[in-house]
Amino acid sequence: MRILIADKFEKSGLDGFQAAGCEVVYQPGLKDEGLAQEVERSRPDVLVVRSTKVGESIIGAGSLKLIVRAGAGYNTIDVAAASRRGIYVSNCPGKNSVAVAELAFGLILALDRRIADNVASLREGQWKKAEYSKGRGLYGRTLGLIGLGQIGREMVPRAKGFGMRVVGWSRRLTDRGAAELGIVRADSPEEVAASADAVSVHLALNSETRGVLGTAFFDAMKAGAIFVNTARAEVADAAALRGAITSGRIFAGLDVFANEPAGGSGDFADEIVKSGRVYGTHHIGASTEQAQEAIAAETVRIVRAFKESGQVPNVVNLAKATPSICILVVRHLDRPGVLAGVLDAISAAHINVQEMENIVFEGAQAAVARIHLEAEPDQALMEQIRSGNAHILELAVIRLEN
Repeated sequence: MRILIADKFEKSGLDGFQAAGCEVVYQPGLKDEGLAQEVERSRPDVLVVRSTKVGESIIGAGSLKLIVRAGAGYNTIDVAAASRRGIYVSNCPGKNSVAVAELAFGLILALDRRIADNVASLREGQWKKAEYSKGRGLYGRTLGLIGLGQIGREMVPRAKGFGMRVVGWSRRLTDRGAAELGIVRADSPEEVAASADAVSVHLALNSETRGVLGTAFFDAMKAGAIFVNTARAEVADAAALRGAITSGRIFAGLDVFANEPAGGSGDFADEIVKSGRVYGTHHIGASTEQAQEAIAAETVRIVRAFKESGQVPNVVNLAKATPSICILVVRHLDRPGVLAGVLDAISAAHINVQEMENIVFEGAQAAVARIHLEAEPDQALMEQIRSGNAHILELAVIRLEN
């Protein structure tokens, strides 16, 4: 199996691929047309990327079978284009949770005590103790969390370590889940904003979360509160965020921006970072040695599993639902040609198969196949299948509920 790695990758990961018997093409820094040309030239089975964008021209350039995002978010990959070509897309969720939580909490601390401004003044030869002696402090304050996935959950013990109360919102957070975490559950992001002295965002970017933090959210934030985003820039409405900052109502710590350079360096222009009320970092939330080693190990695990079993851990682009309306259950002796005959009959009836599995019993003498169909076979077809092979023991149809 040939693997093309188009971003910097840990040596432990490279060694892991080689130990798994993979051929590695290591070309960090490839992007856009150059990456498409390399995919076409080297014909890799697997493409591994970090921040590099993978568009349709790259996906269609060769014969890819799997794209692995060596990280959690995969919005830089055209998942729809990959799905149209039957290419798996996988990621490494949770492996950078501690790293991102550490940065998010670091930004809260830095903003509260204006650490970056302190450093800048000292480097300019200025002593401004009177100006910088106005930190509010975190003890007894409230941290609000938007999103309680693995990163959001890592924020909870850090906040408690500083003596903070925690209130959180997530679509999946229940009262019981909040109680287990030792936090207060809010009914909406706006409720979090209204009750928190600092809000940290930990949402994946998708159609439901894009722009979910809008004017109502920022209007609900307390005067002087801190807003931290180490997730994706697009979950916050850019105009609403800018308005809240320029009005002097809030401070912001941002690790993510809407128009980031595609690679590890480049020109960057976003007026929001010029505000004295904004502390910005260079999308480095996951960039610790610990996190990158963990992500490299997970990437190797994904590729090894695919190579050895054809299964893809953490796959993100399998259909959650199909047009299937029924399941044809075929209990049969485990003999050659049984399922081939069944599928030939289904095909001749112009019925499309959506999914199927064949479970073999101990001893490999009998099996049960479950075939998901777009249309229900009529009695004539059922009889044709049943009588077509003496090794079929039972045939039944299960109708699926809509």
